Amino acid sequence: MTVPPLTLCLWYDGDAEEAANFYAATFPDSEVGSVNRAPTDFPGGSAGTVLTVEFTVLGTPCMGLNGGPQFPHSEAFSFQVATDSQEQTDRYWNAIVGNGGAESACGWCKDKWGLSWQITPRVLTEGMAHSDPDVRARVFSAMMTMHKIDHAAIEAAARGDA
Repeated sequence: MTVPPLTLCLWYDGDAEEAANFYAATFPDSEVGSVNRAPTDFPGGSAGTVLTVEFTVLGTPCMGLNGGPQFPHSEAFSFQVATDSQEQTDRYWNAIVGNGGAESACGWCKDKWGLSWQITPRVLTEGMAHSDPDVRARVFSAMMTMHKIDHAAIEAAARGDA
């Protein structure tokens, strides 16, 4: 087994395996690898308890660490997922929010484990990087009114139709 040069280590409160299985079922190029269990009893746990889970999300190597409740996830860290269609945006957004997650603003949502996700259509990224400052302003203004990003509304704003 080759150890990647960089792995994201995500702290969970005992449910890293559940989260890894959800991510693997939701996103392409994602899978659960090793599930590492405690070989013996330890303070606060027993033999067989899941300690870490190795998994990938959209090809990005991650490790879920069941560290306990001391360090919950915050918006200071998020996964940003680029999407190419409204269908793809809807599928990811609805999977996260519909599985105990919560909506936020401007394409952000939070999964049931408290991890933040930015479901970001490429049409939004392109509009925000447009060479015309008026297009950027219209796209930004449209985005500011949204929870889940609406591709058609962003495209209309970019054209000046909104």
